[in-house]
Amino acid sequence: MRPLTEDELRSAFVNASADELRLVTLPHDFVLTDWDHLDFLAWRDPRTRGRGYLVAEIDGEPAGIVLRGAEGSSHARAALCNLCHTMQPADQVTMYTARKAGEAGVHGDSVGTYICADLSCHENVRLAPPLAPNEVRASVDMKIDGTRRRTEAFVGRVLETAGVPR
Repeated sequence: MRPLTEDELRSAFVNASADELRLVTLPHDFVLTDWDHLDFLAWRDPRTRGRGYLVAEIDGEPAGIVLRGAEGSSHARAALCNLCHTMQPADQVTMYTARKAGEAGVHGDSVGTYICADLSCHENVRLAPPLAPNEVRASVDMKIDGTRRRTEAFVGRVLETAGVPR
């Protein structure tokens, strides 16, 4: 990702009202962000339970979305994050929804997907699990690229019908 200032980051949100933008709490280490190694920026809001933020580059421009995590827990033992395709204990994957951008979002339309609860997909995809005997490790670069593509596709679904250039 290209480096973003706080103002650029706040103006990138496509599905947030003016009041929501005012409440956005940036990551505590925002000024130390290593932009060269980010495929997208995602973080949980430390002040608002269940709220998260995801910013990805869509056609070279930053597009941010406000996420709302589901309350409650699953009875499943394990769950798969739909962004990084990392299998996690079920309590570490949450259904996140994002109000659509534009008129559709004003009318209550939203999209959702299961994402790592702490929004750490960027780091999780880079962790290489230990190999079993005779196992061939899949390319970490392929996993990173797949995560980036799926993240951009999810943000793109939020942008659909909004008249936002993609």
